[in-house]
Amino acid sequence: MALLAVNNLSVRFGGLLAIESLSLEVREGEVLSLIGPNGAGKTTAFNAISGYLRPTGGEVFFKDKNIVGRNTNDIAALGLVRTFQKTSVFPNRSALENILIGLHLTSKQSPFAIMLALPSVARDERLLAAEAERILDFVNLQNKKDELAGALPYGEQRLLEVAIALAAKPKLLLLDEPVSGMNPSETASFMAKLAEIRALGITILLVEHDMKMVMGVSDRVVCLSQGRIIANGTPAEIQSNPEVIRAYLGERHKRVVS
Repeated sequence: MALLAVNNLSVRFGGLLAIESLSLEVREGEVLSLIGPNGAGKTTAFNAISGYLRPTGGEVFFKDKNIVGRNTNDIAALGLVRTFQKTSVFPNRSALENILIGLHLTSKQSPFAIMLALPSVARDERLLAAEAERILDFVNLQNKKDELAGALPYGEQRLLEVAIALAAKPKLLLLDEPVSGMNPSETASFMAKLAEIRALGITILLVEHDMKMVMGVSDRVVCLSQGRIIANGTPAEIQSNPEVIRAYLGERHKRVVS
């Protein structure tokens, strides 16, 4: 069953057609990857799907609701949550505080209750703190909880960003180049963590240039070139597709699974 259905999505910037009639489905429980050369429209598609960019045309259905035109907070509240190409943590807050910020977005306490410091607020704060520590433990950052996010190594900042996204309790998690800048060891660890995230029942839509990772974690792969889909299939089908090889993989495809 399709958790996300994108129908004839188009995005135009002035005279430039960045996305042309993009249609795809993300099935519940799968990992679907978007690949393609720089400028192919991958991040633009992410922005349009997640509400950060209003598409020129087309529809985006998440859990059978058309979310085009909704603001990003409403979309996230429905369970569609994303990360970004560039790390977007709160650098001057501790790792734990970063997670608490994400958790407070889902808090049900009213401003009035918070202002009066009602007992229910204190109880919820304790529950949120425990949940924040649990999430940090899940991404193996428990021992960094008191460190400033901006002082963490880059790979750990990327993990923290994913942890913040998990705090929003996503049903569909959009990851935009999550292993960019990571070394091979960090990438391998992230791949293992991705399997654990999936085991939680979270569906994943991934944009990534690391083809070894893409081919290792994906159920299906969609390749974009110049704003349109040129291939859609299993990792094995994609890495042997002549048009994908010509437009993006080139000779690198011979080393993807080595």
